[in-house]
Amino acid sequence: MSSEETFSEEPIIRIIFFGRARVGEVIDAFKEIRLRPEDFSSPVAMQMALSRIYDALIRSLSSGLDRSYVAEVIFQDSLGNQIVFAADLGKSPPPVSTQNLRVKITVEFYREE
Repeated sequence: MSSEETFSEEPIIRIIFFGRARVGEVIDAFKEIRLRPEDFSSPVAMQMALSRIYDALIRSLSSGLDRSYVAEVIFQDSLGNQIVFAADLGKSPPPVSTQNLRVKITVEFYREE
């Protein structure tokens, strides 16, 4: 499901969470760089992760250094687990005066058809 999908019906359940966000710049080519928990499972896994990062860095040098703004959003779910995700804010600076913001996260549940 894409984040742009719209629903014509009312949600059957709506849950609201509150948290914090930190806004910053990211080089677009670096968005594909990911470290997973299994990358730290052994020295060989770590070397493979570093190779992936190196390849992404080399590709970024040839494709240019376009930047975009992202927000790192952090909140606690209903079971007390810390949830972290990123929200792409686009190419232009967001209209905020500080890097640290409060956020409201709305989760809506719909019947599946």
